[in-house]
Amino acid sequence: MPPLGLLVFVTGSASLGSEIAAARLLAPYFGDSTIVWANTIGVVLVALSGGYWLGGRLADRHPHKRGLCALVLAAAVLLALVPLVAGPILDVSIRAFDDLSIGAFAGSLFGVLVLVALPLLLVGAVSPWAIRLSLADLERSGEVAGRLYAISTFGSLTGTFGASLLLIPLFGTQRTFLVFAVLLAGIAVLGLRPAFAAAPVAIAALLLVPPGVTKAAEGGARVLDERETTYQYARVVGNPDGSRQLELNEGQAIHSLWRRDTVLTGNYWDAFLVDPAAALGRPPRRLAILGDGAGTMVRAYGRYLPATRIDAVEIDGELTRLGRRWFGLRDRPGVRFITADARPFLRSTPRRYDAIFVDAYHQPYVPFYLATREFFRLVRDRLAPGGTVLVNVGHPEGSTALEDTLAATMRTSFEHVARDPVEDVSTVLLGSSAPVTTRRLRTAGARLPAPLPALAAASADRLAPARRGGAVYTDDKAPVEWLVDRSIVEFAAGG
Repeated sequence: MPPLGLLVFVTGSASLGSEIAAARLLAPYFGDSTIVWANTIGVVLVALSGGYWLGGRLADRHPHKRGLCALVLAAAVLLALVPLVAGPILDVSIRAFDDLSIGAFAGSLFGVLVLVALPLLLVGAVSPWAIRLSLADLERSGEVAGRLYAISTFGSLTGTFGASLLLIPLFGTQRTFLVFAVLLAGIAVLGLRPAFAAAPVAIAALLLVPPGVTKAAEGGARVLDERETTYQYARVVGNPDGSRQLELNEGQAIHSLWRRDTVLTGNYWDAFLVDPAAALGRPPRRLAILGDGAGTMVRAYGRYLPATRIDAVEIDGELTRLGRRWFGLRDRPGVRFITADARPFLRSTPRRYDAIFVDAYHQPYVPFYLATREFFRLVRDRLAPGGTVLVNVGHPEGSTALEDTLAATMRTSFEHVARDPVEDVSTVLLGSSAPVTTRRLRTAGARLPAPLPALAAASADRLAPARRGGAVYTDDKAPVEWLVDRSIVEFAAGG
């Protein structure tokens, strides 16, 4: 029979490890917004609470280890089924709720309910059952309960860090579920008849099955590469026209784009080639890109403005590796590829830049600590005299809430703030201590190599003073997620 402490530790590890894996399983379909995380955490808590109640009832009726081990084995089997049925269930879920204004909320709630609620309910039943079996006398009941709950909590911590830092990056989300299922089955069969010993072996055999494509491409496109990184699910999609795009999580936004015959994209990246001239009157000599992705802007600068020295900062080094493999990204003199978080990098670097680009866009959010008064003060301190910061602001069509807030926050550090509404869903904000003018952009743009003068003229036609009316965000209070979630819901409801 397995020691009860070990049984509680393993089930505690599986409970929160599965929660982390469940959120990652949903991300390719619904993203990893606070809405999705709230659904995941909520369902897990409800399932565990139900399990505590169920475990107490079962423990009084069946006060023996064999029944407890049978329940753990059932939880292991259900958990092993999750990666096998996740694709079809999530495909149905996203189709069923796609047309609703609460699609992400309802779809992710349905998905996590169907996939993990039942196995985690059974896992939750283990601790009260184990406490019942450990009670030899009532005088020590508090000590016994406290010890087992401490062991369970320590197991949960192990599962959380093990899943997020080790299992998911090394083996992927689907195999993470299988690893926890194997651990549960392995500990459960120690208390059951020898015939059940085949169960963990059968589950372990599933680890040998290739997981396949997590989420198929649509419209004639095909998945060229996909991987689970420490930070997100990333995939490279090849389109029928020969172009390639980098998608993260649910794939609603394109984070890098490669086209066979040109480094221009017809997207907001092109504006970053010319917009700095509205403040500088020339291209930047030294540039920092915060959120480089797979290197779309680095490639464009290398083609048209190769004299610009660039520090390309990307928190997820796997994206840089994808850029080298699929997006034509090459090392060249004057360019440093730096794997680091944007704000810590900016705080630690001694360099001063003519321009700093902020494109650390994690669909659907800008990281809150890159949208505060303190951050833009740091940016100002890292700019050379007259330098400029450009921020890519993604937003639902017709929504200006995030743009207004960022503009108001930027004004606390920069005398001049302007906007370039490149697309219906993307606006570039410019901040500088120097005037940001269309005249300067047209004059400097005319001297750029073709076809950049046409891009500069188009940007000059769009350039205008930034909107007013937003709140100023600080490190203490920056509810970016709440603001963006509200904008998404309002846009969906209006549509």
